Amino acid sequence: MTSNTSAPQMRLDLLLATLGIVKRRTEAKSHADAGSIQVNNNRAKPGQIVREGDIIRKGGAQPWAVEILKIPSGSVRKDMRESYFRKLAES
Repeated sequence: MTSNTSAPQMRLDLLLATLGIVKRRTEAKSHADAGSIQVNNNRAKPGQIVREGDIIRKGGAQPWAVEILKIPSGSVRKDMRESYFRKLAES
């Protein structure tokens, strides 16, 4: 299996926590394990690789959807987090 490692990418659970979309990585893992998170309309696992342009949705009582604009290369300052994703309207 060949992987394109030149394109920025990050694990789903780490990305959601790094960007402050969820408070903790374990929270992202719990949501994914429960089946309430989708990436590009497919059920996601916590370790799924996310890339720029991917759409991440969470269902349930407090649904949200975001489009990933950039993948961070490390930690992100709180005031810079929203430059990495765009909130989408939930239908």
